[in-house]
Amino acid sequence: MQGRSECAVIGGGVAGLSSALALLERGHGVTVLELGACGQESSWAGGGILSPLCPWDYPDEVTRLTGRGAELFPAWARTLHRATGIDPEYEPSGMLVLPPFDRAAAEAWCAAHAVRFQAGGEQEGILLPDVAQVRNPRLMHALQTRVAALGGRILERCAVREIVVENGRVQKLMTACGECEADLLIVAAGAWSKQVLGQLAQRLEIEPVRGQMLLYKFDAPPIPHIILQKDLYLIPRRDGHLLVGSTLEYAGFDKSTTPAAREDLSRRAAAILPQLAGMQPVRHWAGLRPGSPGNIPTIGRHPHIENLYLNSGHFRYGVTMAPASVEILINEIEGKPQPFDAAPYRAGWGGYGTE
Repeated sequence: MQGRSECAVIGGGVAGLSSALALLERGHGVTVLELGACGQESSWAGGGILSPLCPWDYPDEVTRLTGRGAELFPAWARTLHRATGIDPEYEPSGMLVLPPFDRAAAEAWCAAHAVRFQAGGEQEGILLPDVAQVRNPRLMHALQTRVAALGGRILERCAVREIVVENGRVQKLMTACGECEADLLIVAAGAWSKQVLGQLAQRLEIEPVRGQMLLYKFDAPPIPHIILQKDLYLIPRRDGHLLVGSTLEYAGFDKSTTPAAREDLSRRAAAILPQLAGMQPVRHWAGLRPGSPGNIPTIGRHPHIENLYLNSGHFRYGVTMAPASVEILINEIEGKPQPFDAAPYRAGWGGYGTE
């Protein structure tokens, strides 16, 4: 983009607001269009672990992006905190992975990627001391506050009804709030991205995947680290809250919670942390992740529409990947070199096989 341009971002979650922030910092005008309220969907609902749960079980395309995101996150969080006065509570609390897991694969992956680990010790697990966490609702509040402070126009409860394309370019958006013209459009609508794009979605494979979470409250953090066992994690917050998650359910756009999930999560968590036995969670909620094949997001320009970009499909790791995803997106928009091969993140437009 040459000079100032007017940009539209569809989606007010972490991908949309971080994209908007990066454009505003480069002097562009930005309008964010959000179907509901900003930061209240998957970005709010997640646990904020800044790492794949077991990174050795994921393809390089995922761990490369999460690793870059984790590298950028401390400075990103500090900058947001200084600019807004809102602390996202970035904290390198470490993550203890409990058996069963492939110990040989874990140690080999850590050695190959220069990731510190401590083997043995408590419950024969492996500790990744540098894994950090962030408090999602506070991060979202800081992002929204900063976007607004820089002059970003945020339109909540504003459904996008049609993306009008002429001569290979997006010309305008037809929305519940009226027409919106833009020199550039970024779709970052999470689980709803394919629906927003309609016929423009190509062979995009993004679908909602429900995750249910429980929240407990202690007087002080009951554990020093994040604890992970298989697909169950316990996340201690500074103020004594403890998050327990999460389910992985293909239930369409149904965000309801279920008694079965509540019982299963509480039972399994109490097996790890006996203090939870008999405790009632203070909250139980569900969010819809933007599921994608292999957890690999789609980031980049539409193959046939020159001013349409996507930043979506991050599945479980939208917050972790956020600063790196925006870096890749902005570099592509501005024609600048990427920190690594970004071609795999454009592949989603053309479709690729499932796991």
